[in-house]
Amino acid sequence: MVYILCSTGAHEVSESSDLIKLYSNRILGLAAEIPHLGRLDSPQASVKKRSPLCGSTVTVDLDMTDGRVSRFAQEVKACALGQASAAVLGDAVMGRSAEELQAAARDLEAMLKKDGPVPAAPFDGYEALIPAREFKNRHASILLSVQAAAEAAEAARAS
Repeated sequence: MVYILCSTGAHEVSESSDLIKLYSNRILGLAAEIPHLGRLDSPQASVKKRSPLCGSTVTVDLDMTDGRVSRFAQEVKACALGQASAAVLGDAVMGRSAEELQAAARDLEAMLKKDGPVPAAPFDGYEALIPAREFKNRHASILLSVQAAAEAAEAARAS
């Protein structure tokens, strides 16, 4: 037996489990290297999102300059899939517009829930999360960071 840790605790699974396959080395590698971790002092916008299903939470702080993300930080308390998703976002977020972040959130949700294509570059790193399509209970955690960033960018733009 193998134990997988997530925000809801440890889960015992067999070594041949699909859940084990889901937590690939690539996903675990992304989860271990999340860019822009932490919080910003005095951000233009801050959005906290929580998945009621698993308890994962993400807080995104950002500033916009000339309609583009100029400062960004994220606090991530999520399973490896949520962390991997935050890592992909962290790699791509700087210089993006609110519209680009909204499109990335829509495209990621469609990729997971409707077998849609991988979001376009620079968000194509979400391809690593294609195996999570079958695990509907993980979708909310995966979507948290990009949805929070899209909401924060819209709030900063409106301020």
